[in-house]
Amino acid sequence: MTGSQGDPAKLPAKRARRTVLKAAEARTNTRRGLIEQEIYVHATRLFAERGFAGTNFQDIADAVGLTRPALYHYVSSKEELLAKLVAEITQDAATDIAAEAERTDTGPAEKLHSIVASTARRQGEHADRFRLLVRSEADLPVEIATTHEAGRRSVLKSIAGVIEEGVHSGVFRTVDPRVAALGALGMANWVAWWYRPGGRDDLVKVCDELADMAVAGLRGRDDGRAPQSTAEALSAVREDLDRLERLL
Repeated sequence: MTGSQGDPAKLPAKRARRTVLKAAEARTNTRRGLIEQEIYVHATRLFAERGFAGTNFQDIADAVGLTRPALYHYVSSKEELLAKLVAEITQDAATDIAAEAERTDTGPAEKLHSIVASTARRQGEHADRFRLLVRSEADLPVEIATTHEAGRRSVLKSIAGVIEEGVHSGVFRTVDPRVAALGALGMANWVAWWYRPGGRDDLVKVCDELADMAVAGLRGRDDGRAPQSTAEALSAVREDLDRLERLL
């Protein structure tokens, strides 16, 4: 009588078939992943060129070289592609920044430096996607717009929390944490509008310099004394601008 495993003589053949099937499945998944990424890249480019509302599903299919029915095999709608863009640019950033802000093994200055540098790097590496998202904010479907706004609020809250921690601990001078957070975030986000890969600027150095400026601006003067007048404050700003100009 044959056991539950079948004829022992046939086991090697069954294992071989399973191995072949698993290898084929892995190749299929890899190919699908590559095609989905290609679809995403082309959709992002078309959204940037024509706007989200001005791009239809057939435009994306034509760009990728697929029929419209074949495209549905990979994505259900252009909204799905836009949702992925929002997740990549807004939600992932919010998650990473929140994790950095909650660290207990580093101080507020180190955390702010890391957040500003990583944000600037993200914007430099994905500038076209970030610019697209900014331009498309008014056209975002309600559900995606809600997710996007929640991510933005989370980022601002995390950075403001780090700055408030620094003020309370005496590391940073007294400032409005929200206003200071908006300033640091704006400095990092602006990289998406002027940085060009392969150009004269080294992205790593740019990110580090901007992070240095964000921290130094909150620490105050080199002698530890906050500006006592409008003239001193303007002088400090000019020094920062001079440093940035030398970098660029």
